[in-house]
Amino acid sequence: MTSPLSTPNDLSRHSKPTPLHPQEATAMQETKPVKPIVSFQDVTKSYGNFTVLDHLNLDVTLGEKVAIIGPSGSGKSTLLRVLMTLEGIDDGLIRIEDDLLTHMPNRSGVLVPANDRHIRRVRGKIGMVFQSFNLFPHMTALQNVIEAPVQVLGMKPAEARERAADLLELVGLGSKLGHYPSQLSGGQQQRVAIARALAMRPKVMLFDEVTSALDPELCGEVLNVIRKLGTEHNLTMLMVTHQMGFAREFADRVCFFYKGQIHEQGAPAQIFEHPQQERTCAFLSAVKEAN
Repeated sequence: MTSPLSTPNDLSRHSKPTPLHPQEATAMQETKPVKPIVSFQDVTKSYGNFTVLDHLNLDVTLGEKVAIIGPSGSGKSTLLRVLMTLEGIDDGLIRIEDDLLTHMPNRSGVLVPANDRHIRRVRGKIGMVFQSFNLFPHMTALQNVIEAPVQVLGMKPAEARERAADLLELVGLGSKLGHYPSQLSGGQQQRVAIARALAMRPKVMLFDEVTSALDPELCGEVLNVIRKLGTEHNLTMLMVTHQMGFAREFADRVCFFYKGQIHEQGAPAQIFEHPQQERTCAFLSAVKEAN
């Protein structure tokens, strides 16, 4: 029996907390906002009179795999290029974790265009794999992966070499360390490019049509590597792709781009089986007929 003189602290020591009902626990989790690792806020990008990103808003959460689909010229690749600061933006803000990418506060707290040092630091959280492999032809696979960590991150050569060997093993090229790009197939070169991007220890990986330059039989080996990275290493990924089957199987969310905006988005099953927008339906029908 509890003493009438017991204080609240005494009560807390002697009484057991009432466990939450599973539905209550779930509700509490659902109300807690999930902070995005990548956030586009009203981002606009134009080339002359052509607006390629039109007040774009997109949040990507930690570990999420987002597939970006849509017709040519809809802004898909530009989205990735502005994330890598290969292209500037005309308006809006981009955040990577808690950092603005293209802006920074001055001493008065007013946002101004970011300096090169700030941009390099924030951009270091992102890795990108392009359509073309862009490997150094005079360097072996191992040397291609070592180069950036040593030159950019200041990593010790021995450490960079060990990490590069581990990454090439991860992408299935442990036996090709001493091979030059000319001695590798297109699929193997693209896997070296993936290892090279991972060597910079990014928190977010961008893939821009990484299988478009490959023969169909080589696409599978590259997509298998991306699948493995996603499932085993919980990387946050944004991928522009025409591989609808892969997007459907691998992505957590599919975004259909049209005229610089996200025209429709949702879970893969929703987008591919029950699209709501007429333009999405037309695009998917055209892709299906082409295949």
